[in-house]
Order: sequence, then structure tokens, then C-alpha cells
Amino acid sequence: MNVEINSSVGVVTHKLQDWANVFIDNLPNLLVAIIVMLVSYLVSRFIYRATIKLTIKKIKQTSIAKLVARSAAVLVVLAGLLLSLSALNLGKALTSILAGAGVSGLVVGLALQGTLSNTISGIVLSFRNNIQVGNWIETNGYAGEVMDINLNYFVLKEADNNIVVIPNKQIIENPFKNYSLTIKMRVSIQCGVGYESDLEKVEKLTKDTISEFFDQESIDKQIEFYYTGFEDSSINYLCRFWIEGTSGLDRLKAKSKALVELKKAYEVEGINIPFPIRTLHFSLQHSIKNLNKLEAFVTN
Repeated sequence: MNVEINSSVGVVTHKLQDWANVFIDNLPNLLVAIIVMLVSYLVSRFIYRATIKLTIKKIKQTSIAKLVARSAAVLVVLAGLLLSLSALNLGKALTSILAGAGVSGLVVGLALQGTLSNTISGIVLSFRNNIQVGNWIETNGYAGEVMDINLNYFVLKEADNNIVVIPNKQIIENPFKNYSLTIKMRVSIQCGVGYESDLEKVEKLTKDTISEFFDQESIDKQIEFYYTGFEDSSINYLCRFWIEGTSGLDRLKAKSKALVELKKAYEVEGINIPFPIRTLHFSLQHSIKNLNKLEAFVTN
């Protein structure tokens, strides 16, 4: 029994010594492989910056320029990986890996369907003219400026400076509104005036006030004004006018300015903007009875 144990220990020790000798013999190659990978990484970063500077002059779309630069950087890293494997004398292993790439690629593709669809969607988005870096868009319940179109995700910066990261697949499959495709935006204001108001005067005053602060002739547009209904406490209207803007923030600023100026104009002309009022009617007899009950309660 002891002889068998000693024999097994000897085999294991001999095997470990062989591995140690192989590691020591290949240590220079390992160092060369590490240096090659490190250099390829640094070169890929340099290639990325240089490619962006060159392509941005030729290609107007920033997303396409970034896509080309990232592709060039990836190729450099892959070349460094191949050289590192060659330095480690793993050419046969690399050949075996490439030989089995067909079957393994199918397995990996099935496992990474979501990632691959996002990557393909990112490539498609990079070449679309109706959505570019710097545009202000609204999609998937978010609105903001497009900061980056990556290979896997889409980056938006909202008006409150929060960053939203959305998978590219969701951008491709869902509708989006791009405010930057046109420089003209329509602003809508809904308000109500009292029943005692002169409706023709209200319409004229509203249009004149909007025209004073938002020039419609320069952008070849007109102000629209429509009364929309008789409500409980007011007669409501809808006023629509146009501004030059490319983001939702421009629309909010214009609407805020219009509301401030309209309130000032209405106050000067004595036009009332009513709020809901509820009137309660009590009979005299009922009021006297309640008052007597209150007096009796206080007396007691």
C-alpha cells in the first residue's frame, strides 16, 4: 500500500516539475505576449482618436465616424491577440479554435441574441440620417439630447441633466420624435375667461399679445385661436402659435413666456381668468334653526 502511494506521489511530483519547467521555458514568450497585448491596446486607443479626427472631416454624421473608429480599434486589438497567441506557440490551438468556430458560433449566437440584435441595431442607427448625435428626440418615454450612439446602447441626456441609456433594439423597434429635424415648432395654450368677457376682445387681445412677443410673419406662420367650449366657470379657448426651436425646452420656454404676458395683458384690460366656484344656498328658516341649536349648545 505504501509503495502505491509513494508511486502516485512521485508521478504527481514529476508532472508538476514538468509543468514548472515548461512555464519557465515559455516565460519569455509569455512576457512578449503580454507586451504585445499592451502595445496593441495603446495603439488601438491612438487609432480610435486618429480615425475620428480623419473621418469627422469627411463624414458629417458623428455616429458613423465613431463606428468606423471603433471598428478600426477592434481590428488592432484582434491583430494583437493573434500575435500574442503566435508568441506563445499556440498556433495549433488557434487553428482548432477556428475550425470549431462554425459550431461554437451558432451556439454563441443563440445565447447572445439580445446583444447581437443591439449591435446590429447600433450599426443601422449610425447610418440613419433622421437621428444623429446632438439631436433632441423623444422615445420610449424619455426626451433629451442624443449624446452617443454606441454599438450596444443609445445615450440620451435629459433636460434635468440625467443620463438615460437605452438598448439600440428599443430605438429601432419603437417610434421616436425628433425635434431637431425642423426649426419650427408649434406651441399650444389652453385657457379660460369669465362668462362676462367680450369674446371678440379676448381673441384680439390674445393674438396681439402673442404677435408682440413671437413674430409670426418672419417664419411665415399665423396664430390660430378657437373657443372650445362652455365649462362650469369659464369659456375655454385654444391658442396655437409658432416659434423657431429644435428642442422641447424651447417649447416650454415659449409657453411660459406666453402665459406670463397674457396674464399681464388680461389684468390691464380687466379680463377675468376664473377658477372653479361652488355656491351653497341655505334657506333663512334653516339658518335660524341651526343658529338656535348653536346657542343652546354654547349655553349648556
